Amino acid sequence: MKRLLGFLSVLALAAACSKAGHEPPAGTASGSAAAAGSGAAVASGSATPAAAAPAPYTPAASVPAPIRDAIAAPDRTDADRALDAGRKPGEVLAFFHVAPGQRIGELFAGGGYTSELLARVVGPTGAVYSENTKELLDKFLRKPWTARMARPAMKPVVSVERPIDDPFPPEAKDLDAVITILNYHDTVAMKADRAKMNAAVFAALKPGGVYGIVDHSAAPGSGVRDAPTLHRIDEDVVKQEVTAAGFKLDGESDVLRNPDDKRDWNGSPRAAGARRGTTDRFVLRFVKP
Repeated sequence: MKRLLGFLSVLALAAACSKAGHEPPAGTASGSAAAAGSGAAVASGSATPAAAAPAPYTPAASVPAPIRDAIAAPDRTDADRALDAGRKPGEVLAFFHVAPGQRIGELFAGGGYTSELLARVVGPTGAVYSENTKELLDKFLRKPWTARMARPAMKPVVSVERPIDDPFPPEAKDLDAVITILNYHDTVAMKADRAKMNAAVFAALKPGGVYGIVDHSAAPGSGVRDAPTLHRIDEDVVKQEVTAAGFKLDGESDVLRNPDDKRDWNGSPRAAGARRGTTDRFVLRFVKP
């Protein structure tokens, strides 16, 4: 119960931050922000002063043009741009092979940072199924998520209210990718059935589809110990659980690695403060055979 209360307290902060267009904090669901992704994940979103200029971020030249164009879109909010330098969405989405016209699922969309970027990339011929649980929407995310969905860029997004371990409606099948940003660890605090969740992702993907996961790394051998407290998870746990569902580990990116991170501090936005966006994060690409 204490773990759950701690988890929900972070979400309370997410709700306040999301009023300015942020994702919920990572650890209430990434990304990944509401910064997505996921996340955020629940993905990230501590308050950014309105007057503060976003940190500069330029995707690598190798990032495909549709992703670079989505990030550079002039109607993105400053609150979202403020997350870019720490998340490197260009390199991450490119690593997950996100492309125009795709149909993508997102676990724990939070306030929608990642959802909006995905929507901009897939465009009008694609679709993004962005999942949040009804409980968290009702308690903390309904208002920021509704505001996010009103943005023109969100037209390809289908808002999904379902449990994290049964995340997609029947029509979300033969997906090109399922992505979760900075949120896999949250499923531990939520006491979700992760085996059931990963099986549902497997079923929703087409053969060759990508399951992309980004999260804050915990110390090797720590398992899920630090998930409720430090908002981190041992990447070996993720690899074991996802491959047990039938996936093949197809690639790992070091784009968000930080060898100086001792992995002994809380990676959630509320606790991270000025260190937000500097945790050592693993980026894993799995595929459905």
